[in-house]
Amino acid sequence: MSISHPVSRPPAVAGMFYPSAPEELATTVDQLLAEAAITETLQPKALIVPHAGYIYSGSTAAMAYAMLAPWRSTIRRVILLGPTHRVAVNGLAVPKTEAFATPLGTVLLDKAAIARLTDLPQIVFSDHVHAEEHSLEVHLPFLQRLLDDFTLVPLAVGHASPQAVAEVLERLWGGPETLIVISSDLSHFLTYASANQVDHNTCKHILQLDTQIDPQQACGAYPINGLLLTARHRGLTPQLIYHCNSGDTAGDKQRVVGYAAFAFYETAS
Repeated sequence: MSISHPVSRPPAVAGMFYPSAPEELATTVDQLLAEAAITETLQPKALIVPHAGYIYSGSTAAMAYAMLAPWRSTIRRVILLGPTHRVAVNGLAVPKTEAFATPLGTVLLDKAAIARLTDLPQIVFSDHVHAEEHSLEVHLPFLQRLLDDFTLVPLAVGHASPQAVAEVLERLWGGPETLIVISSDLSHFLTYASANQVDHNTCKHILQLDTQIDPQQACGAYPINGLLLTARHRGLTPQLIYHCNSGDTAGDKQRVVGYAAFAFYETAS
């Protein structure tokens, strides 16, 4: 009797953005999480997390993900949205595959949740858009090390209005079992001083739930704006967890990329 295995999207950036050896990857992620001193006791509903190579933004990402540790058995589904870097798309692309693979194993897609999106005009189905995209993949090892068991709804967001993204988030909002993660870096290739100034201003606007963030401020501007619109409608409280840039971690200070981690909380009515 043959055993059926899910058709998976294989990792595209293992060995480049993060270690390809399972043991080394697990150790790297665990160390980053251990070094992230987080004492927050509220469960975040949504996170904004950077997506560069781990030597650059892994420490910032870990500060957001470490907040999930008390909720490892509560969170069972992750809605993961990130920008497209390689393939242009109008709307939000969902893969046709059944799972995403990393060196740490396989994460099944939530087919029931995805089915709730099929009638939306901004949703397109494409494995091609996802095949080489790193903005979603780099988050999975953190989630795999932190959460007990979860399914995934991966959305590669091209040109899409805040309303189009927010409509998708509303369809999938759920309760405490559902976490929303927006993947985004901040400014790109400014000098260290300029990046700090620009990114500080961007962080201020995100904390104000300003839905006019543009792609020069944050490469994940389109999914960010959708989250911020939803946060305004639902009364979420934003928190800046940490902000730095590649000049603070593993790069020079002449052409840096900015990183920030945010959490959003549902407040009691």
